Amino acid sequence: MRIDALPPWDEDTLLTFVASAEEHSSHVLAASIVESARERGLTPLRVQRSTETAAEGVTAVLENHTVSVGTLRFARTSAPDVVEASLRGGEMAIYVVIDERAAGIVIASDGVRKNAAQTISGLRDEGVNRIVMLTGDAQTTADHIARAVGITEVRADCLPRDKVDILRGIVDRPVLMVGDGVNDSPVLASADVGIAMGARGATAASEAAAAVILLDDISVVVRAVRIGQDTVRIALQSIWIGMALSIGLMIVAAFGLIPATLGAATQEVVDLATILNALRALRDRQPAAKPASPVPVEVAVVRIGT
Repeated sequence: MRIDALPPWDEDTLLTFVASAEEHSSHVLAASIVESARERGLTPLRVQRSTETAAEGVTAVLENHTVSVGTLRFARTSAPDVVEASLRGGEMAIYVVIDERAAGIVIASDGVRKNAAQTISGLRDEGVNRIVMLTGDAQTTADHIARAVGITEVRADCLPRDKVDILRGIVDRPVLMVGDGVNDSPVLASADVGIAMGARGATAASEAAAAVILLDDISVVVRAVRIGQDTVRIALQSIWIGMALSIGLMIVAAFGLIPATLGAATQEVVDLATILNALRALRDRQPAAKPASPVPVEVAVVRIGT
């Protein structure tokens, strides 16, 4: 993380203001900023009033100053003179406005989650047809991360409503959505299947999702997809086994080849066989196991940064 402060502010003062404003923010980078200030030995200031705009930024009143921290678009609503930062691959800019004047920029590096590239490869191995990265980060940062993990379709600078609109525009179904922040809650709820990374993600995202991964390991998503595909395959097998046996026994019974009592008992055997086959879905699956017939899935990976 590097800080470009504009006069009359210095780096420590600017970081103190930003960390104080972000201390109670739900954004995934807020904790990193607060931790950076703590490592420098900076003491957070008392916030008198704070307002957060989802996916945009935070405005806080502290030490008789009004501090706005967030995206370029958000900063320019308070100070039109804010200049866009020049970023390298993997970097993202956090713009700071104090008392309606540009005060500086905090530039952070958006790291890639461990096993992210392996996860993308694993999803494709499981028959996933399309992988889309939806993010509120700048296009440069999004493209850098997408290249690092092997994603070719990227939608950057997305607000929560933009993510929902993009997801609804996907024709092929079902769509699996993976997210970890409070801003991902609407799109997780809109997806056919929403998976929240709940280890460090927001509670709102976990409540909106259909499933929650409690480990900070995105590769578990591949196993979740594999289990889902295997469960559907076993369910379809059980349905067809039950139908085939029932139809066969009905034909035999129609010709009077078995008495009614034996026919009723045989139907119980069919039910038992179908149930026992369906119970295979509860067995422990090893990570290496693969379904025989993968079910096509559309996947949108919202965030793979740390």
